Formats: sequence, structure tokens, C-alpha cells
Amino acid sequence: MDLHFGDSKPTDEEKAAVDALLGPPESSWEGADRSDADLRWARGGREARERRDLLLPGLHAINDRIGWISEGALDYLCRRLTVPPAEAYGVATFYAMFSVKPRPATVLHVCTDLACAASGAAELCAGVEARLGPGSGVHVERSPCLGLCERAPAALAIKSGDPVRTAVSAPATVEAAVLAASAPDSADEEPPTATAVPQAGDPGLTLLSRIGVADPASLDDYRAHGGYTALRRAFELGPAGVIREVTDSGLVGRGGAAFPTGRKWQATASQPDHPHYLVCNADESEPGTFKDRVIMEGDPFALVEAMTIAAYATGAHKGYLYLRGEYPRALHRLEHALAQARARGLLGDDVLGQGYAFDIEIRRGAGAYICGEETALFNSIEGYRGEPRSKPPFPVEKGLFGKPTVENNVETLVNVLPVLTMGAPAYAAVGTARSTGPKLFCVSGSVDRPGIYELPFGATLGDLLTLAGVRDRLRAVLLGGAAGGFVRPDELDIPLTFEGTREAGTTLGSGVVMAFDDTVPLPRLLLRIAEFFRDESCGQCVPCRVGTVRQEEALHRIVERTGAAAAGDIALLREVGRAMRDASICGLGQTAWNAVESAIDRLGAYE
Repeated sequence: MDLHFGDSKPTDEEKAAVDALLGPPESSWEGADRSDADLRWARGGREARERRDLLLPGLHAINDRIGWISEGALDYLCRRLTVPPAEAYGVATFYAMFSVKPRPATVLHVCTDLACAASGAAELCAGVEARLGPGSGVHVERSPCLGLCERAPAALAIKSGDPVRTAVSAPATVEAAVLAASAPDSADEEPPTATAVPQAGDPGLTLLSRIGVADPASLDDYRAHGGYTALRRAFELGPAGVIREVTDSGLVGRGGAAFPTGRKWQATASQPDHPHYLVCNADESEPGTFKDRVIMEGDPFALVEAMTIAAYATGAHKGYLYLRGEYPRALHRLEHALAQARARGLLGDDVLGQGYAFDIEIRRGAGAYICGEETALFNSIEGYRGEPRSKPPFPVEKGLFGKPTVENNVETLVNVLPVLTMGAPAYAAVGTARSTGPKLFCVSGSVDRPGIYELPFGATLGDLLTLAGVRDRLRAVLLGGAAGGFVRPDELDIPLTFEGTREAGTTLGSGVVMAFDDTVPLPRLLLRIAEFFRDESCGQCVPCRVGTVRQEEALHRIVERTGAAAAGDIALLREVGRAMRDASICGLGQTAWNAVESAIDRLGAYE
């Protein structure tokens, strides 16, 4: 390991931020002031190297306290963890929420992605930038999706300090966004989470039944509404019994891949190598997706209970919850829920007095769509750039820290609770034979009642849009987010199941349903999708790194001209799209062409 440190020194504030996370340095090896006694040996080197996974939390600590990461601060963090500064610099520059260049203490992230773009994000950005110019003490950042699509357009203000302060403005006006940035404590409070659930209070709900009914900050209220019934049944069934119930229920992953959950759990549990790990993927960064945020904000104890069940079934004693950095309210709710669960014996060395030890650690992401891919997420937790790994080996064999790991997203995990409380046969009876159970859909765009909807698999796209109050002059519906595909207004009879959308030549993905009327300029929307994938490509493989740039360039040219002049670029788009789909390492490059292809072929976007 070649460690080359520069001459820059950290400020006292930067050192304090790192030391608050890692504790005071014990030797000069870790950056403490030298003393004669200390120089006779180098203590802490092996221990420091084993803490490489604290690099991302350390970068957060500096960025939260100072607002950016200086060379001196980065060097000090690297000394504490024995990480080469060049590698740490590569990690720090990988994430959009970090800066290695000086900037004001307050950063205002203004979403420019699909739902917000259709709701006036361009005008909002122009107005905010005009009001908060140089010298305002605020850095305005045009941001990808903030996960607030039901309240578009959206802005998130982050003011560094001890503690860091945040304020959300959504739906945002220029005045409200400026107030959130200049005086976060004076900004309007966010509305209750239940406002994102138009069906809140409906007795027929399963996954969303407690949102708007139970206090998300009260463990007692959660238990009064059925909480921890599923965990008690899990202990009665034993690990093998839990996996059998999940398998028999037909539950598949809700993140888009639709892999059978029971098979994944069984494959992890059967691995002889230990320890096993559980990772909850709460880094939903797909434009248009916000269902996991609503669950974490409105029913956080449900996720804690579900993670405990998954860990018990797969033989894991440590769980990581990888949370989007853009979700401050979800972070506070989950931290409170974990503290309450530990205090009441629901996490820790003896869960519910059953002799089973399990605890959960939250790790914050920092603005990288690619970290939604499971192996990229593992690299991020371990303190490396969030780049996907080649498979095999698969995570169930060698995942986080090279050990067997089960990874599920938030919606998949909370589905385990009704599986155990209802029983596998009753759960499997909901939905269709190949897509069982309830499904959450994120509806936004040109509808009167945007939000999260819970429907059984098999309901049609038209049924869902009728519930949401679709507006007149519907032009197109985007299913699955930026990685999904468009459908026409005459295709609303598509059944919302994994098999139904596949047969219709599209995808259900993570449950995004975004409606656009004829006031939305479709070519500009496609260009924004291309810009998103260009920005979010990790750059590891050539097909994606080059292909996403070529796709954006071609769409820029097409926007400026139509007809025969665009024919060559459309042919180029098809060739580039096929190359990305066939040769990219991970799903980002493989799906980056989907929405554009569907818009050309199904909607005639450039005719």
C-alpha cells in the first residue's frame, strides 16, 4: 500500500468532525501529535485498515460539518483509516452530494428530473438562481430526482454545521425555496407522510395500513396496530420455517428484478461461510420512485421488524440499512425507531428474549444512482467507489465484505410481515398466480391525486390512473421510471403484473407510473433521461461510459431538427442502444436505451 500524503493540514473543525466519528487518535500512526514515547512503535495500523468501511461516514462527517471536503481534511481522514489519499479522492468525487472544491455552507438542491421537469422545474431553477447569485452564501445545485415526485417541483436545502440542518420545499416556489436555503429553521414544515398516500385510512390496505393511523414515532402505537406479531411468529416457525413460508407465498423482489425472495434467502442461509450479512437497499434513486421513502417516514418500525425477520431466517447478526442521502426525514425517523427498538429489547444481544442477537446500522448514500445496484452498494459500504462487480460470484456466496449476503429493498422486506401474519396460502391468493401479493405504485405527473397507491397485482393501468385522477389529453405514460418504457393512452388495459407488462413489451420496474399530458415536450423529456444516464454512469465499462454520452449527443441533435435530418441519428441511437444493452456490466447501461426506444417506436416521438 503506497500512502502519499500532501502538506495540507486539517482545521480544528475538520479534525473535530472526524474525531467525533472515529474517536481521538491514539498514536501518530493515526495522526495524533507526536511524542517521544509514541514514536517507538506504530500502533493502530491493522485496526485502522480494518475500518476502511468508515470512509463514507467519515466523508459525510466532514461534508456535514464544513460543507465541502478539503485536501487537509481528506488527508487526516485517510491517516486515521490508513487509506491512500488517491483512493479516497476517487471515492469523494464519485458522489454528487460531496464537493472537493470550496463552496458556501448552504447548498440548495433543486430537482430537475422527470416529474419536476413536467411541473415547472426549469422556471423554478431560473428564478432561484436569479435570487441566489454569487455572494448570497448559497450554492444552487441542479439535482437529479429527490424522491419527492408527489409534491413536484421539489428543493432540498442542506446547511452544514454542528448539527447539519436541512429543509425541504415541495411543492416549491421561488420564494419558498429561497427561504429554505437562507433560513432552514424558518422554512415551512413538511406535510405529514400520510398526504403522500391518497388511500390512507382505507381498511383494505395491507402494506400501508398504519400510515396516517399509527404514530410513526411511537413503538407502543406500532405494536397496538399489529407490530411485532410477525417476528413472534417467525421465532415460532424457526429459520427454515420462515424461509418456507416466504417461498410458498410466491413473494418476489419489488425493486424491478423480481427474483424469488425465498430462493435468495435459502441460498444465503445454506452457505457454510460466516458471518452472514443482511443489507436493506433503501437507495431508491430511480426517477419517479418514492415508495420506500413513504414507508420509512410513515411506518419505520415495520422495516426494523422486517429486517430482523430476514436476518433471523438467513443466519445474519448484523444488518446494514443503506439510505439515500437525500432523505433527511426518513433518516431521523429510522434513527429514532432503532433507538426505541434497542431500548425495548427488540434489537441487540437478545431479541425478544429468544437468545438471538441482531442489530442494524444505517449507512447514508451520497447521491449515486448506481449504488442501487446491489454489488455497487456493497462497494460503497466497504469504502470504495460504488462500481458494480462482475457476477459470479453472486452476493449469496460472496457479498458484503466477501461474505454471504442477502440484499432486499424496503418494499420487499415489509411484504414479509403480511406473509407471516396472513400465512403463505392467504398471501399467495392475493394478486395473480405468477405475481402474488399487493404492490405499491408511485404515481406522479399529470394526475389530480399523485402519491403511493397499494393495489393487488392484476389491476390494470387504467384502474390505477382512474384512482389517481388522470387528466384529459393524456399523451403518454412512463412505466418503471427512466429505466422503463412509455406506453400510449390506448394501452391502459395493460395488467400491472410482471408477466403482463413483459407481454405488452414494457416493464413494471420499481412501480413508477408517470403520466404526461400533451403540454409536456416529449423530446425534451427524453433528452433529460439521456442526461440522467450520462451523469449517473459509473464509467467502469466502455459500452455504458461511451454509449450514454453518444445517446445524449444524438438526442441533442434531434431536438434541434426533425424529419429526414434526424433519421441518421435515430439509426445511431438504435446501434448504440443495442451495444449498451448487450455488453454493459450492470442494469444501468442495459436499460439506458429503454425509454428512448419505446418513445420512438410506440409514441412516434420524432415523427
